[in-house]
Amino acid sequence: MRKLSAKRTSVDRRALLLGAASLAAPALARAQAPSHESSKGSWPIKPIRFVVPYGPGGATDIVMRILTPRLSDRLGQPCVVENRAGAGGVVGTDNVAKSTDGHSFAHCSVSSTVLAPYLFERLPYVPERDLTPISPTVFVPLCLSVTRKDFNVGSLQELIAEMRARPGKLSFASNGTGTTSHLGGANLLRLTGCQAIHVPYRSGVEALAALVRGDVQWAFDIPALHGPQYREGNIRTIMATPDRQSLIPDVPNNTEAGLPELKAYAWFGIFGPAGLPTAVVERLSATMAEALADPAIRARLDESGMPPMLDYTPAKFDAFIRQEREFWPPIVRASGARAQ
Repeated sequence: MRKLSAKRTSVDRRALLLGAASLAAPALARAQAPSHESSKGSWPIKPIRFVVPYGPGGATDIVMRILTPRLSDRLGQPCVVENRAGAGGVVGTDNVAKSTDGHSFAHCSVSSTVLAPYLFERLPYVPERDLTPISPTVFVPLCLSVTRKDFNVGSLQELIAEMRARPGKLSFASNGTGTTSHLGGANLLRLTGCQAIHVPYRSGVEALAALVRGDVQWAFDIPALHGPQYREGNIRTIMATPDRQSLIPDVPNNTEAGLPELKAYAWFGIFGPAGLPTAVVERLSATMAEALADPAIRARLDESGMPPMLDYTPAKFDAFIRQEREFWPPIVRASGARAQ
């Protein structure tokens, strides 16, 4: 029997160790890789979760529930809406920003993706770093309404006069601190030099109920939400912005009401966590574009007073958001709106 030299044994041992290491490397790399299940290329492989970072019945919730049945059909997996309200949309948005399953997305507003860094002293996420823009959904014009409970105000100018006569005594509702309904109210106060108390609620539905009861005197929100109560005579809608709206055609716009510089609108869009595979982003964006362009869905959105934002790619949506991040901060700072 031939005796192996110590040198040969050492070389063989090294080769064996190197071979074992090369076999272990792919497994180690897989263990250390981000856990987005979507990276396997067969996305989606399970139900898709769309987080609405506000309570049920508000505008973001309405739009998402209009879209999810068509998205489920096109993507071949159930699309589930999950409401996670709190902190003006921050709680639900952060939940998706920290998700790693590749099947969680947020239906965000401009508030939690553009305005929040200028409204909150601290955010648990950085929108530019921790969120992936995928597709806008709708543009959201707002309207201003006042209560009819012991409040005889029928126009914007009458509201301004009432606030000036009772500084700091009246209150306005919003669907959360830092939302556009809050910012619209704060901007109205800044432009008119008036004072009023901000009362945030968890959803537009709760804010509207408070307005009908007379718990607050005025509020901004979408025509689809305020319109029915206006037509039934439970509230007075005194202004639309930025244009007259088909759901409340007899209500003047902000220029006609005497305040052309007022900005009060929103938009919604789909965002995922950072690091999503490009194929996932592109497929969901394309599917969303198909759903928004569908005549039946488009008609429902138009009837809701929230027209779809069409012909957007992820790159075009990202460019739009960059413009919004230049446009809004000076208005936020000038308004004095801050999260409470």
